[in-house]
Amino acid sequence: MFRLRGVATATVRPSLATRPRLTSPGLFTFGRRTVAPIQLTNRVWESTVSPPKSGEKEDGHIAVNSNESILFFDNIFPLKLSTILNRPWKTNHDVADLLQRFESSSLGTLDPIRLVKTAIPQDMGMKVTEINPRLKDGGAFVKFEHEASLDPAEIEQTLTDKLKANPLRPWFSPFRGIQARLVRGTPWLEDLYRYPSSYVRVEFVTNEPGTTPQELSEETLYQLFRKYGKIADIIPQPQDSKVTPRYAHLSFPLLRDAIMARNCMHGYIVGETLGGGLNGTRLRMSYDKRPKTNSIWDWLTNHPRIVIPVLAALLAGISVIIFDPIRQFFVKLHIQHSFQLSDYKIYKWFKSQTGNFNLGRQNTQRDDLKTVWKHRSDLISQLQSWLDGSSDTFIVVMGPKGSGKKEMVMDQALKGRKNILTIDCRPIIEARGEAGTIRKLANAVGYRPVFSWANSISSLVDLAVQSTTGVKAGFSETLESQLTKILYTTSAALKDVALSRRTKKDKDADLSDDAYLDSHPEKRPILVIDNFLHKADDQAVVYEKIAEWAASIVQNKIAHVVFLTNDSSFTKPLSKALPDRVLRELSLGDLDPKVARNFVLGRLNDHEEEVAENESDEKDGQPPKQRRIDYRGLNASIEAMGGRLTDLEFLTRRIKAGQSPQEALDEIVDENATDIVKIFLRGKNGDDEKKWSVQQAWHLIKSLSQGPSLRYNEVVLSAPFSSSLSPGAKDAEAALEGLANAELISIKYNLGRPQTIKASKPLNQAAFQLILNDTVLRAKMELANLTEMSKVEAKTIETAETELSLLGHLPKQTRETSLRVSYLLKKLESSQQKITDLEREMGELKQILRQEH
Repeated sequence: MFRLRGVATATVRPSLATRPRLTSPGLFTFGRRTVAPIQLTNRVWESTVSPPKSGEKEDGHIAVNSNESILFFDNIFPLKLSTILNRPWKTNHDVADLLQRFESSSLGTLDPIRLVKTAIPQDMGMKVTEINPRLKDGGAFVKFEHEASLDPAEIEQTLTDKLKANPLRPWFSPFRGIQARLVRGTPWLEDLYRYPSSYVRVEFVTNEPGTTPQELSEETLYQLFRKYGKIADIIPQPQDSKVTPRYAHLSFPLLRDAIMARNCMHGYIVGETLGGGLNGTRLRMSYDKRPKTNSIWDWLTNHPRIVIPVLAALLAGISVIIFDPIRQFFVKLHIQHSFQLSDYKIYKWFKSQTGNFNLGRQNTQRDDLKTVWKHRSDLISQLQSWLDGSSDTFIVVMGPKGSGKKEMVMDQALKGRKNILTIDCRPIIEARGEAGTIRKLANAVGYRPVFSWANSISSLVDLAVQSTTGVKAGFSETLESQLTKILYTTSAALKDVALSRRTKKDKDADLSDDAYLDSHPEKRPILVIDNFLHKADDQAVVYEKIAEWAASIVQNKIAHVVFLTNDSSFTKPLSKALPDRVLRELSLGDLDPKVARNFVLGRLNDHEEEVAENESDEKDGQPPKQRRIDYRGLNASIEAMGGRLTDLEFLTRRIKAGQSPQEALDEIVDENATDIVKIFLRGKNGDDEKKWSVQQAWHLIKSLSQGPSLRYNEVVLSAPFSSSLSPGAKDAEAALEGLANAELISIKYNLGRPQTIKASKPLNQAAFQLILNDTVLRAKMELANLTEMSKVEAKTIETAETELSLLGHLPKQTRETSLRVSYLLKKLESSQQKITDLEREMGELKQILRQEH
């Protein structure tokens, strides 16, 4: 607190209309009276720290008498000074001592209190009694006494004009001068940690208890506060807001104007004339934090249909930039088998040493398999020649299950080759759910890291965004898009592998990458796709994507592609992916009887030698009791089993176990017949998805048991295929294709068209004969077949009767209609005769079922 030291020599009471004027040095005049000025000591302003009056300290207000008023001088202190001097124990009275010491120093001319003295003209009829500095607000409250007849507004106007005509600019503010305004309200001298803001909150509170305050309009607020500076905006309280008391916000462009308005109008009572109500409305003002307005953020939040897809694209781009090089690197390592232990020299050396000391059994190729590969040497040589040449189409190795396709390709044709990528479609197709499919495919090509679980979470997020905004965000990816991403990352890795051994010293170093791969087909990696079209009906999209990807690899000459399949319909998806190329096919059949016999004998001889060696070791040189294998009937058993490698292996294991060849054959045929009955002849409720019916399977089993082959078109025109009542088996050719895929039969082609139908393997032929020897099963299946045929004829009769009824209602019978009526009657008679014969046969079959077990 600062108090003026000086004594006035005279007391004057000028009228409100008179303004003080200077008549001579040291004198000033109010009207006609000349009064001596206030006499001051050498120290014009003296800081005092006298205790405040009773009540000031408790309520934080300045007590004002009837002849006293308060002025607020702005721009006296730097606003940042409050943060420098901000300590918990500092108060404005302590700062008064600081200013007193500061005044007595050599910098006294810069004393802010001197600025207050200079700002107040000496010819004004007022007596300054107190000065309360406000460091936070950068100003000071100046309380002064004046004559009761003198209007304080006149003093404010005179002081404002004087500061406008002769501005006083402190050293820290060279562009803005000191301003002074009359305090119209009741200032609150708080020392809280609340600092000025250009965003002022004005609350409308009651002036007297029990009354209701009035919310002031924007026009009234503008009228009250515009004098303190430019107002940027007036924001009233939302009408639906339940916050009380009601309020409004004033936004000032300049912080100093907001400080002036708050200190001068806090506690001001708005009268009835300005809309304050009968009892008036008090203004309670405080600094508020300005809402952070970010136009960019507001635009982003207000346009989710644009922002969310763009954000998804950015996330996808970032993931591509970060993860795709890592994934391509791991796929490249997988193709080159960089982490395969058997390729390291130390492993090969240790393996050779352990073999020499008999610490482990050497993995030498057996003579029986050599016989098989020798039998198929032409196929192996053909495949190798295709891989060494510039192949621009697919290589397809087709053969039934157990024919040794994979062993021939991987162990013989590709033996010693590097950079081979094998994709087995079986685990990919049999995986559970889309996440499992993606994970299995990624494991097959070495694609990592893979976040298969992330797509489920992305789908939930996408669904939530779509339900709220109405637009699909695109965070989740479909199965097709994820498969495409994995496969084409593999394409890039395959190309890097193909070009990895290219150097600048090569003779053709100036060639482009595509030209180099075209001229060096032997340096391309090899892609082997095994079990192609395994359960093709379940995951057709996977095979479609794999075929399209393989076609792009072949067309760009990145790698050789070899398909291994047992499905004869492979030409459809592969020709669709590569329509302008002719496929190179290799067909594997059953082994010749001589080769099959050598294979079985070789396995049995190896077994005998192994048993003899073990028994000699156990009995310390005593003559071993060798178990002689019974070879009687072996040739007949091999002939019945056929030349399927898996079936021959099965037969060999049973003979090794001690069975005779005939006993082993009988058990194998019996088990195969049981499997055929379970799979093809026992219809269930869930068989609607099958493309064939039980009656069609039985017709083929019965017909093939009587002969080794059937004419394809004859089967298509037979009753079970041409007039089937099963919903999924009405297409005869699709039914035959389904039965071939299920490995009941095999279809032989001639010039691209189906020609004959045979059992899928010789073992099935023997099983068919065993099934027909079962009298009860045969009677049951024939009864079901005859029942369906009877239903077909009954449907024919119903159709004929309907048409005859329609013709009978015609008003006149013509010669043409009589011919049609005769035809329908003959057809009706023929169908009825067939039904009679069928019912007689059905009766006989039912009699068998009643008598036989």
